[in-house]
Amino acid sequence: MISRDRLDQLIVRHEELEHLMSSGETLSSEEFVKISREYSELTPVVNKAKEYLKTIIEIQDLAEMITSEETDGEMRDLAAMEMQDLKEKIPELEHQVQLMLLPKDVDDDKNAMLEIRAGTGGDEAALFAGDLLRMYQRYAATQGWRFEMVSSSSSDAGGFKEAIASVSGPGVFAKLKYEAGGHRVQRVPDTETQGRIHTSAATVAVMPEVEEIDIQLEDKDLRIDIFRASGPGGQSVNTTDSAVRIVHIPTGITVQQQDEKSQHKNRQKAMKVLMARVYAAEKETRDAERSADRKDQIGSGDRSARIRTYNFPQGRMTDHRINLTLYKLDQILAGEGLDEVITALITENQAQLLAELEG
Repeated sequence: MISRDRLDQLIVRHEELEHLMSSGETLSSEEFVKISREYSELTPVVNKAKEYLKTIIEIQDLAEMITSEETDGEMRDLAAMEMQDLKEKIPELEHQVQLMLLPKDVDDDKNAMLEIRAGTGGDEAALFAGDLLRMYQRYAATQGWRFEMVSSSSSDAGGFKEAIASVSGPGVFAKLKYEAGGHRVQRVPDTETQGRIHTSAATVAVMPEVEEIDIQLEDKDLRIDIFRASGPGGQSVNTTDSAVRIVHIPTGITVQQQDEKSQHKNRQKAMKVLMARVYAAEKETRDAERSADRKDQIGSGDRSARIRTYNFPQGRMTDHRINLTLYKLDQILAGEGLDEVITALITENQAQLLAELEG
């Protein structure tokens, strides 16, 4: 049962925010933005809470009508039918309100930095990393998100040793965070003459894209190296010292960027990735401490965990975290089928959170 006091507190807070926004009280632009954001986040929760509370009151009113001696038989029957209909709505309304009241990841509304790295498996792993990159690019298109490459390192046989992309749009991190971890592929390589299935892997990291207001990097904690960009085999790809390497000394996190011809652009991109990595490292530490008692952390971003297997001979994808198997590998790799997997992961994570609150 949902706490009535908690719902009343949310409604009162929503009314306070509405008053602050409409009363003309002197607010700084920063305060107004903060209040507006809280108001917009509370509005759907409060609307659903009011619908839930109104339904409960209507049921109570109908119950009084049914038991009243002044109510005639026909009215009593109609009231009983209406009350039964309303009672059937309560479980779903209660569930919807509970989901809205679940603790929200503060980073869910952020854009994301997506990093894909080839793992074990040599050239096949690099090709698989390329398949994953295209899958996310196509998925982003189905969601109406913007997908921009930040940097990449191609392999000789095709695919990528490493690829970093920036994905922006509504709800990006809330969905893509479930993709973080180890991805395994089983298929017959084009170069395999005996038809044997090979297994290779790639890792995916998904980090909230942050601004300077989210994390402060002190100049004294950074070491910035400038050098000449190089291509495959160590050959120089331009004649100026435009490549940038930034080291965050306290954590040892290092970012190198050389895709752009401009040193300034390379530095901007490197700082963007560095801030995301440092923020993600701090977030991982906080989440681990907060979730120490949880056996399973769906969407925890642990790259060492194998989360999914893509089996080409059987056209099968299995997500090991929720034991979900779908025989629609082509649709998933095309991006259009990935949302079904992510929705199932979100639903399972919500069920876990609800169980913890009720426990």
